[in-house]
Amino acid sequence: MRRATLAGAALLAGTVTGLAAGPAQAQEYRYWSFWEGKGSSWTYATEGPGTLRPADGTVAGFRFTVSADSSAAGKPRTAPGFDAICRDTPAKDGRKRIGVVVDFGTAADAPGGERPPASRTECAQVAEDASAGEALAAVARPLRYDASALLCAVAGYPKAGCAEKVNDSKGAPSEASPTTDAGDDGGPSAGLFGGVAVLLVLGAAAGWQLRRRRG
Repeated sequence: MRRATLAGAALLAGTVTGLAAGPAQAQEYRYWSFWEGKGSSWTYATEGPGTLRPADGTVAGFRFTVSADSSAAGKPRTAPGFDAICRDTPAKDGRKRIGVVVDFGTAADAPGGERPPASRTECAQVAEDASAGEALAAVARPLRYDASALLCAVAGYPKAGCAEKVNDSKGAPSEASPTTDAGDDGGPSAGLFGGVAVLLVLGAAAGWQLRRRRG
């Protein structure tokens, strides 16, 4: 009985360990990520640019990147300094000023045959109820969206495609396209949960063995 129970626990532990240690590389996508300036740093936006309505004096950032989730997404490489971006744009009644940082990413992130333009900063002066997407449109046209209102291109870059899967071996896009969620916080990976499960199984087996010895 004892041997059977321990063998079962070891088998279960081995199974979970195999799942946790197996290939856990997440699929990467090439897409425009959206950021909010917080002081001198960037925070991944919790909603999309079409619904977020920044306050006057804030900064919105857009970075073309390749990543599997928001925790690995490249941030804009220009600091979100509103005063530096909008110092030459005087305030107007009934309007708000939003600093906009557009980072087209690196050559490694670019789709095949394209070269990323130089990063830019602009001060968008828009209506008081304007969204971050409207602020972006005021300074970086043309924009391109897909049928799901996902931002695909800023200032015409890239020329085609929208949040495409990136082939791990060649860096080329695959046919499928995801729906990227700005609220994704890049939570714990499956490997982490697998590791916790292994500890629970091994702990249970050790506890059972200790109780048998005391008995």
